[in-house]
Amino acid sequence: MKLLKEISARDLKDNVFKAIGDDWMLITAGTMDKYNTMTASWGMMGVLWGRDVCACFIRPVRYTYEFIEKSEYFTLSFFEKSYKNALAFCGSKSGRDYDKAKETGLTPRSLEQGVFFDEARLVLLCRKIYFDDFKPAHFMDPAIEANYPNKDYHRMYIGEIVKCYEVE
Repeated sequence: MKLLKEISARDLKDNVFKAIGDDWMLITAGTMDKYNTMTASWGMMGVLWGRDVCACFIRPVRYTYEFIEKSEYFTLSFFEKSYKNALAFCGSKSGRDYDKAKETGLTPRSLEQGVFFDEARLVLLCRKIYFDDFKPAHFMDPAIEANYPNKDYHRMYIGEIVKCYEVE
């Protein structure tokens, strides 16, 4: 079991464009008794309403959607490149059909109000403070619609980053 070192979100040294868009992250919601995780390569971090926040986007068809809807908190876990295959599995297979931790060798671990993975190098514990559904009528660039051939528009969750941990 690795040690967690709490840091301020404002002390993050990551390039968030690379960490999210290139390296990916796991979004996890639920409890150790029942949780699900999914890989995401879309997301944002910044300041909103005077709070350090992140935004993640989940389609209603995803199994993780059920968990994040029921949970007050969720985690974002970031990994070294050597875990890219594990993240690819978690993004392409459903937790309805697979035990993702067992299949990938990732070790789930309890974190106060959330679940993260011991192999992560960085973990954000987030409390949901806002959500909204994407509305195709609001797409100002019509090309965006090409992301939704099945009309399964994402729900955006904004989470206040309540804890930030580097894993040692």
